[in-house]
Amino acid sequence: MSDEKPAREPIAEDARIDALEERLKAAQEREDERNQPQVSGVDANYRSGNRVLADLLGGLLGGVVLGWTFDYFADTSPWGLLVGLFIGIVVAFRNVFRAASTQTDDPE
Repeated sequence: MSDEKPAREPIAEDARIDALEERLKAAQEREDERNQPQVSGVDANYRSGNRVLADLLGGLLGGVVLGWTFDYFADTSPWGLLVGLFIGIVVAFRNVFRAASTQTDDPE
């Protein structure tokens, strides 16, 4: 069985096909680089400012809502609201510090 010849001989690679594949790969890399969003300067600062604002407001409002809900059902007013507000502030600042530390680590 192994002595039999294949029905067709394999076609040798053509230099033109290799050159075409290299050109296609280079064109694809250029297109990928061109389509990447370029965020720098004022736009990046604006986005990071919006992120900080959203983190602060989300933490504060989330803590207030959770604390008020706990007060409403447990009848512990105002302690649940105060504890929820404190936890919301801690979470908000932790998120802001985390976002700031990841921005300074980026080599961009």
